[in-house]
Amino acid sequence: MTDPETLKTHANLFDRMGKSMGLDLEAEAVEGNLRFEEIAEAVLRCTRCACPKVCDRYMAGLEGEITQTPDYCRNADLLAYLKEERAVAAE
Repeated sequence: MTDPETLKTHANLFDRMGKSMGLDLEAEAVEGNLRFEEIAEAVLRCTRCACPKVCDRYMAGLEGEITQTPDYCRNADLLAYLKEERAVAAE
């Protein structure tokens, strides 16, 4: 079982990566575009990442929105899907 502090760290990284891509993951959940189970799985996927400190430094150095996650991001597909859905909904 993953300890609570690790889960908090990776939940924060997942949320920040979403924000870096211009996504409000809380709003996505409220609007029904992202289920609780998907968020939980995304956080667990993130805990299996070998690069959390690299990820943290990467996001700390960002200026502005990114169009895609770094190659090592275990949630790249989910975040890209949500970003695409948001773009389609805006049309």
